Amino acid sequence: MRVLLVGGGGREHALALGLAGDAAVSALIAAPGNPGIASVAELRSVNASDPAAVAALAVETAADLVVIGPEAPLVAGVADAVRAKGIAVFGPSGEAAQLEGSKAFAKDVMTAAGVPTARAYVCTDEESTARALDEFGAPYVVKDNGLAAGKGVVVTDDRAAALAHAAECGRVVVEEFLDGPEVSLFVVTDGEAALPLLPAQDFKRIGDGDTGPNTGGMGAYAPLPWTPPSLVDDVMRDVVHPTLAEMRRRGTPFSGLLYVGLAMTAAGPRVIEFNARFGDPETQVVLALLETPLGGLLHAAATGTLAQHPPLRWRDGAAVTVVLAAQGYPAAPRTGDVITGADRPGIIHAGTARRASDGALLSAGGRVLCGTATGPDLAAAREAAYALVGTVELAGSQHRTDIAAAAVDGRITIPG
Repeated sequence: MRVLLVGGGGREHALALGLAGDAAVSALIAAPGNPGIASVAELRSVNASDPAAVAALAVETAADLVVIGPEAPLVAGVADAVRAKGIAVFGPSGEAAQLEGSKAFAKDVMTAAGVPTARAYVCTDEESTARALDEFGAPYVVKDNGLAAGKGVVVTDDRAAALAHAAECGRVVVEEFLDGPEVSLFVVTDGEAALPLLPAQDFKRIGDGDTGPNTGGMGAYAPLPWTPPSLVDDVMRDVVHPTLAEMRRRGTPFSGLLYVGLAMTAAGPRVIEFNARFGDPETQVVLALLETPLGGLLHAAATGTLAQHPPLRWRDGAAVTVVLAAQGYPAAPRTGDVITGADRPGIIHAGTARRASDGALLSAGGRVLCGTATGPDLAAAREAAYALVGTVELAGSQHRTDIAAAAVDGRITIPG
């Protein structure tokens, strides 16, 4: 099986490692890829959000399967263009990807499907936003309706800051605050059948103790020792299957990766958001524990044969990933700094590039690298991940020091 992987971030590096480890994958091409992905795949240049260009590349490379990593190409309709060429693709149609592309659309689907989620209003002006903020009270939750690379959500006790964020975004969803620890659940689906992966938890704020602005994610771990044993079954029954049924009813079936972001509230799991692709950095830890060959799993979802796929197999133990971010991230990340010590197994490239003159590895994004490690338990995996990050040198870099610490210490509790 020849696989074309679209994207070039940390999520795609983790996907590339998983695909390269599948004996059924005879060739792996990544576009545009990154220096880390280059160690396991042939890199090709492409505008990942250009449907015609990606479809042409899929034909040129004789791909049997195209795996689309990032959200922007999905919302742009890249999967549709590839399918129109008769090539299997893992990723939803542009219409179905609106589950991530529009917070308002996702809320509408959830309401129609009876999915447990926060009460919310869609607001387009200061007056309606102010009314919604006053009804729900602090903490105020304001979400940019469109794609914002994980940084479009503001949760604040400052009403003025909430109003300012809404004004900057234009169209927003104002929600009631959901209190409780968060869970990310990935579900592989062909539109009908659905297979859940291991739940994970990521860390969205830049600073220790969940302080500072939201980022694309500063680290993650799996599995989650503190969640109820019935969590996955409950979410599949109450969230995933009703949502997939509603999408089919609308004539826009969702196939690919449905990311369910949950808050574990006193009233039970509540959906915070849907994404239409693997999350970053949770993918790094979930795939590190997946024993089932990845290429075959994604191909089954892309070809409507997931119901016939064998049960998933998982490695024992735990996985932790710690993100190393550039100086100034997330507001104004500095790029172009030389990176050393990033050539070890477990270092996942997210925002890196090679200098043309001498091949030196440079920072090229806000989240630059992450150290991903497994261990017999969460504490061992955490220690190994931090040891990996400690081997990398990048001037002015920053990382959180508390990834998975509360879970290791047994300090996470569900309200109620």
